[in-house]
Formats: sequence, C-alpha cells, structure tokens
Amino acid sequence: MKHIELNKDKLFYSIGEVAKMFDVNASLIRFWEKEFKQISPKKTESGKRKFTEKDIRNIQQVYHLVKEKGYTLIGAKEHMKSGKKEGNKLVEIELKLNNIKTTLAELLEE
Repeated sequence: MKHIELNKDKLFYSIGEVAKMFDVNASLIRFWEKEFKQISPKKTESGKRKFTEKDIRNIQQVYHLVKEKGYTLIGAKEHMKSGKKEGNKLVEIELKLNNIKTTLAELLEE
C-alpha cells in the first residue's frame, strides 16, 4: 500500500499537493471526487479545493483498491459504498500499520 506522509501541523492540502502524494494527475483526483462521495474537499470562495486528512485517507483507500488491488471503478465504489465494514476496517488497519512501519524505519535511521 502506498505510504502517504502527512504534515500533522497542516490542516488543508491543495489538489496539486494531493496529486503529487499519489503521483497522479489532478484530473484523476477531481474524477474520483465526483465518483466517490467519501471524498468531499471543502472549497474556497474561488472554488479551490482544500483537502483534509480524512479526504486524503479516503483517496488513499480508492488508490489502494483501484491502482494496487486492481478493482474496477464500479467494484471500488461498491466496496466503499456498501458499508463492508470488515473490508474497510482491514484497509484502515493496513494503512495504520504501514504508517507505524515507516515511523519505526525512520527512528532506526536516526
């Protein structure tokens, strides 16, 4: 699963920053935003998207399902929409474990 490092002091991220995190085009993030109701960034008066950590974690889950697990877009939507809590919980746990692993690796380097 792709590891995403977030700045704990930062509340919002631009679409460009989010696209760079996942090494995808901003247009794909906008597309996923339209397709997945779980991704709902706030927008400024000028229409610029402001993604929260929750949005980024949801994008990470979509990325994992579609890009890494090979789900079709429909399959990923159904997986996230159907409330498969066990499946979603497993992905959540996997994300947290990967974050812990990365933190431990960084500590070992110091």
